[in-house]
This record gives sequence, C-alpha cells and structure tokens, in this order.
Amino acid sequence: MTVAALAWVVTHGVAQPGNALAFGVFIAVGELARWWAVPGEREPAPLGAAGALAYALLGECAGAPTGHGAFQVVAVVVAGALVGAVPHVARGQGPALDHVARRVLTVGFAAVCFQPLYISGELDLRLGQGPGYALFLLVLLVLTALCDAVLAAVLLCARTGHPFWPLLRDELRALLGIGSAVCATGAVMALAVAVAGLWALPVFCVPLLLTQLSFRRYAAVRATYRQTIASLARATEVAGYTRPGHAHRVAALSTAVGREMGLCGPDLTLLEHAALMHDIGQLSLVDPVPEGATSSLPAAEQRRIALLGGAVVRQTGVPAAVAVVVEQQADPYRDQPLAARIVRVANAYDDLAGGSGAGAGGALTALERLRLGTGRDYQPEVVESLARVLGRVLA
Repeated sequence: MTVAALAWVVTHGVAQPGNALAFGVFIAVGELARWWAVPGEREPAPLGAAGALAYALLGECAGAPTGHGAFQVVAVVVAGALVGAVPHVARGQGPALDHVARRVLTVGFAAVCFQPLYISGELDLRLGQGPGYALFLLVLLVLTALCDAVLAAVLLCARTGHPFWPLLRDELRALLGIGSAVCATGAVMALAVAVAGLWALPVFCVPLLLTQLSFRRYAAVRATYRQTIASLARATEVAGYTRPGHAHRVAALSTAVGREMGLCGPDLTLLEHAALMHDIGQLSLVDPVPEGATSSLPAAEQRRIALLGGAVVRQTGVPAAVAVVVEQQADPYRDQPLAARIVRVANAYDDLAGGSGAGAGGALTALERLRLGTGRDYQPEVVESLARVLGRVLA
C-alpha cells in the first residue's frame, strides 16, 4: 500500500502541498511524543493517530474543497511516521513496524471509505452537510475503530500465540478509553480545519498533548502498583522460603493459561496479582517448606498456608478479590473461582517440573502428574489449557 501510494504521489504530484506539509508535521510531532511512552501502552502516539485520521477525513480546508485522495493520505501518514521515528531509531529503539503498519492500514481504510465519495461529489449530493453527513462520519469512525482493533488482535495473536477472540475483546474494551478519544478528536479536528483552516491544528495539539500526558501518568501509576506487588512477592524468595523466580514463573504461566481460557482485562490483572502473591503465606511459617513446594503438602497444611497468605494480602492494601483467590487456592477445585484454579495448577506445575531449569521431560512428567490429580485437586480444562501453552513454549 505504501509503495502504491508513493508511486501515485510521484506520478500525479502533491495536491494542496500546504495541507500535506501541515498534517505531516502534526503526525511527526505525535510520533515524537512516543519518547515518553509507557512500555505496553496500547496507543503510544494518540496525537499522531488523531492527526492521521483527521487528514483521512478532511473534505474542506477553510471552506475550500480538497482533492488529495486516499493515496496521498497514506503517503503523508507514512512520511510523518518515519520522520517522527528518526529520534527513536537514533536512541537505539528501532522502528515499531507493527505500530506503523497498523497506522497505515487503519488510516488507509478510513481514507478509502471517505475520499473517493467526497472527491466524486457523491457524499455532498446524497448527504449534504446536515445530520446525514455527521451520521456517516460516526459510522465510518466506528468501522475504523473496529478495523484497528482487529489488526491489533491479529498482531498480538501472531506474536504471542494467544487465542484471537480474548485478545479482540481486550482491544474492543480499550476502544472505550483512548481509542474513542482518538477517533472523536480526529473527526472534530477534520471538521474544525474545514471551517477555520490549518490554525485548528495547533489549537487541538495542546489539549491532546495534555490528555496524553495525564493518561501516561495514570499508566505509570499502574505500572508502579504492579511493581510494588511484584516486590512483595519476592519477599518469600529473599527469605529463602521459595525458589528464585517461582512467583514470577507462576504469574507468567497463570496469565498465559488465563488468556488461553478466554480471560481478559481486569480478570487477567486479578489473576496475575493473585499468582504473584500466592505463596506470601509461607512467611508466617516457623520452618520453611522444602524448596517452597506446597503442592506436596497435606491438604490441611496447604489450606492453612493459603489462609495465612490471604490474611497477609489483606494487610497490604491489595484489592480484597486478590486475597480471596489466595485463600481459596488450596480448596477442591469445584469450590474455587476460576482464578484460584489456574493459580493452583500453575503453582503445582512449577513445583513438580523443578522451576526454570525444567526441560521437555520434566514438563511432560509434571503434566502427567497433574492429569492424575484432576479428580479432586485440579480442573481438567485448566490442565489441558496449560498443556497447550507449554506446547507452544517448548515447541
């Protein structure tokens, strides 16, 4: 798509070069704002995304009709994104190719749906400038957001191997936050430029940057909160009650199994926090369990350690739902919530497989022992989900 767009622009020239330059600079500034992005942020450059979408939906500039077309939209978006990526490449981060590809495909979708209808006059002839035009833009924004969500889920599915539908649900849920703000800002920006001209771009730039900074501050607070929980989870390792890295391995396995079973959003966050703190009750023991392997203890002792762990978690300020999962991880699986079932299976697997040094043989032996315990201790569906996750990891 990029090659075709650049070839078209070279052949036909740049229509309204002032508009193209202004929006290209706006997109580049948005990409530069990724410098302070929080790792894992869903939309690291909302300013650039809103500017690109506004250019795709631009019909007039200060009352004068435009005619840049869908190919020029793609060319300007690619050029702005590459210019904005230069400092990141110089810093050694490299270009985020999936991020650029999503931006090009999503904006290209919006431009292909809007520009031919506008340039041909069909849009003005059939809808005019009244409520019908606004409704058309609204429908197009919804379809563009859905397109972006599907692309994001496909990329994550290809990169991680997690099931597609839970990832898509995560992306659709995220549309209610930063995604809807980007779409709405892009549409309003296009309408503002149609009336006020290019002076509308800096007017929108400042509040959007402030919103972006506020969102990143919130994301940084959440990241700090997660790091605090992870630090608490390491207390058992530092004190010698569990093997090094046990809590983080169990959390990673639990999260992967949760995704495999269709969990997403807040449920995955709850599961990760509970998995990190599942062994915190061992700090109340006088004598450590050998290698921290609680799965080999009698059921009554496992239950006692779990209740002690829940009591400790309740004193840390972590949500009560995490404490409930920690308390119930030693119950028969039919009496447990799904998160507790997953944590119990992941914990038992890490105990039985011998931790990070487990090879394929140790993994198969551990899975076989887990399958033998599905009558009372482990839910069969969770064990099979773990087997599929391990199959991808060990393949």
